[in-house]
Amino acid sequence: MPRAGTRPTSRDVAQAAGVSQAAVSLVLGEKWRGRVSEATAERVREAARTLGYRPNLAARNLRLGRTRTVLLVVPALTTEFFAGVYTGAARVASQHGFGVVLYPSPEGIGPARDPFASAQAALDGVIASSMAAEALTAIRGDQLPLVMLDSDPEGSVGAATVNLDIAGGVRQVTDHLLALGHRHFLHLAADVASWTFEVRARELAARLREVPGASLRTARAPISIRGAETAAEAALSGGPPHPTAVVCDDDQLAAGTYKAARRLGLRVPEDLSVTGLDDLALATAIDPELTTVRLDAELFGERGMGALLAVLEGRAPAAGDIPVDLVVRRSTAPPR
Repeated sequence: MPRAGTRPTSRDVAQAAGVSQAAVSLVLGEKWRGRVSEATAERVREAARTLGYRPNLAARNLRLGRTRTVLLVVPALTTEFFAGVYTGAARVASQHGFGVVLYPSPEGIGPARDPFASAQAALDGVIASSMAAEALTAIRGDQLPLVMLDSDPEGSVGAATVNLDIAGGVRQVTDHLLALGHRHFLHLAADVASWTFEVRARELAARLREVPGASLRTARAPISIRGAETAAEAALSGGPPHPTAVVCDDDQLAAGTYKAARRLGLRVPEDLSVTGLDDLALATAIDPELTTVRLDAELFGERGMGALLAVLEGRAPAAGDIPVDLVVRRSTAPPR
């Protein structure tokens, strides 16, 4: 037993359980299966609980060469969606004794300065969105165990890729609008070079090619309400066929489209149906409330962290894209 006022050690646990220190290390490190019996493992766990033993993570990490720290690379810290991704990743990380460090790569500024003297010495792995992939080279993060989010699985530089079913979400939006009777579409596309936005454009165009008499006009805008307002106003002011539905790559682009429509004297949804993608808080703050595709950002972060843990442990990450759901609100209606 430990002396009064001292912290119990693995030797104390071993003595209380009647096993070797090596057995204690195997059990508390979750590496005992096939090496010690279930009864022995339970005896060790019970002794640790009774003594109040907590492993010295700092010492263990030094022995293992692990920092138990991962980096989450995102385009910006001010985006509601990526805040959700961080929340989900941090939740799973904390359950496994890991910490998550955020690394922003803001649009228009470029990659932030490398916060590490040596990323490979300071980190166990990296989770990165394809929108912030350029930042990886700045920190040599592509030389660490890497999980890519929202990335082409065929060309990913990561050991694993985790994606939302963006293509399915676009199909849900398009089929909803087609069922309402719309045939003339404007795609307000995010002016960002990223695989996830390429998927949105490709799926929308492919679906509309299957529909006789359908037309598609595309306008690009920065992901901001002001930028979307300017781009949407110019696109909606063009010649026939006039769009009756606007498919936006992001809820912020949809909010900008609302403002452009009002400037042009168009009513949503009587004259113009508008859809978004993300289901941010903004979607229910604007009037009428926005029909959009709900992306579960926290689940996305959880799956990303889970995939990285699998890579670090030599396991196969969970397969399959994360399902998304169309949320129908009052911004869509049959065309007049």
